[in-house]
Amino acid sequence: MPKELAVLDLAFPFAGRWLTQNSPADRVPSHGTTRFASSHSIDFVPVDAEDRSARFSLASLLRPEPPERFVGFGRPVLAPADGTVVSVHDADPDHEAHRGFPSVGYALTQSRRADRGWQHLAGNHILIRIDGAILALCHLQRGSIRTQVGAEVHVGEEIGRCGNSGNSTEPHLHLQAIDRTDPDRADAVPFTLRGRLPRNGEIVVA
Repeated sequence: MPKELAVLDLAFPFAGRWLTQNSPADRVPSHGTTRFASSHSIDFVPVDAEDRSARFSLASLLRPEPPERFVGFGRPVLAPADGTVVSVHDADPDHEAHRGFPSVGYALTQSRRADRGWQHLAGNHILIRIDGAILALCHLQRGSIRTQVGAEVHVGEEIGRCGNSGNSTEPHLHLQAIDRTDPDRADAVPFTLRGRLPRNGEIVVA
């Protein structure tokens, strides 16, 4: 049995308007699997004042789109707690986004990416050691990470930018907490954000 873990309370790792997806407030495991200690992970999609990640057109329905079309591509990602950076990966390309019919084909290849390991799902990411857990912030923009292994980061500090690397259908931020640096062996650590967890479809303004 996994050991009982205390719930962490974190700051939101961003500013502006973000749409909540795959929230553990709605179900656990939040992403439909316990693999890679993802049971309590959560996703946030940057949106505009009309709550759109990007304008949806006939082209969006039929073919992949460049990530630059999305309002959140390159939006700052902030440290959600004080801690020490223990891992950085910043080399993966930002691939095209997949909405409409292209998303079906992309979803069919997800298991293949998972079989290659957590890093192929996470894309560009930062791991931060805090008191009681390791925080993972994933799918960052290539070349955007502003910190390095061993650096101390502080809550609210910009550490990277929102991208579309790894297992991502459109630019967004994946946040999870685990009890050790190896997601293959880790247990998920539950957390809240400013005292609660937003539900799926909720717009967070931070």
